[in-house]
Parts: sequence; C-alpha cells; structure tokens
Amino acid sequence: MQNLDTKDMEKKTGTTTVGVVVKDGVVFAADRRATMGYFIASKDIDKIYPIDEHIGITIAGSVGDAQKLVRWMQTEVKNYRLEHGKPIGVEAAATLLANILSAYKFFPFWVQILIGGVDERPRLFSVDLLGGVTEEKMTSTGSGSPIAFGVLETQYKEDMPVEDGARVAAKSVWAAIKRDAASGEAIDVVVITKKGFKRLDRKQVAKMVE
Repeated sequence: MQNLDTKDMEKKTGTTTVGVVVKDGVVFAADRRATMGYFIASKDIDKIYPIDEHIGITIAGSVGDAQKLVRWMQTEVKNYRLEHGKPIGVEAAATLLANILSAYKFFPFWVQILIGGVDERPRLFSVDLLGGVTEEKMTSTGSGSPIAFGVLETQYKEDMPVEDGARVAAKSVWAAIKRDAASGEAIDVVVITKKGFKRLDRKQVAKMVE
C-alpha cells in the first residue's frame, strides 16, 4: 500500500492554465480538473476568477492556497477602489499579489498565478510562489504547460484579434488535456476587454477545439 503524506493528500490543480495578450484585451484558458495525488478529486473546478471588472486571475497549485489568495486579492482590490475612487491598475494588482507572496516566502502559498487585464492597454503577468513577477505576452502554468507552450509558440501572434486569441488559448489547453494526466475535463475561456470580464459559453469553446 502506498504511503501518502499530507502534501500528497492536498487537493491540487495539477492543471493547465494559459494567458495571452491580444489586440484589444487578454484571454485566459484553463481546464477544470483537480487532483489529490493520483485521484481525480473534482471534475468541475474554477481556475479563472475575476478580481475586478477589468482584471482576472488564474490558479495552479494547491487549491486551498489559491482560493485564499483570490479572496484576499478581491478584497484588497475592492478596498483600493473605495479608497481611491478608481480601479487599480493591472501592474499594481500584480505587484500587490507579489508583495503578499513575498511576505510569506518562508511558509509559501503553493501556487503559480497568472494575472492580467486591461487598463491603459492589455497586460499580463506571471507570479510565482515566492513573489517573482514577469510580464508576458503569452504564457502557461501548471503540469500541462510544456505541451500548451508547443501550441502557443506556433500559433500565437501579437496583436491577433480576441476571437483568434481565444481559439489559440483553447487549443493549447486541449492539447495539454490529451497528454497531461493532471489536466482534464472541460475547458474554460475568459476574455477581458474594456467591456469587462466575460466567460465564454462551453459550447462556443467546444467548437473552437473541434
């Protein structure tokens, strides 16, 4: 019988998440599987969340840690809006998240996060568990990311229309689902433009990967 320690029993989004900057916004895509070791703990978990009307976040890693950070960021961003009378900038939100993670680096949140949205222009940032931040045009996180990058590297182009970006993001996650055991089930696609955060219909996404 296999012995499992506490880490093995944590619910994790083994996962594939993708973020791309497009002409008029940012597109996120992710699968919906969560695992506990080799066990599929959930087939329907959200991995893309709004933290404001114009900013979204994707999660990979420990589900509990990631969800706590999402709630924390939603609260901080709401407080910023109330205090300053305007929405927080995308880079400022990424810096805030990085500062939170850096402050806990000796007892880290086991996460890898993408955060992006639109203020003056579309922007996308990758934030690691120790608070390291890089700005990206296209990127992927999670166990399926090496496979997703294969699609992104060949099909992504800067300044592509939102519709094309959504299709490329969906296809990159679909490719990962086919080969990565920790990624699976349906594909979520979210588009963030100046009009706000919009989650695409599942049927619409399914047609993108046919």
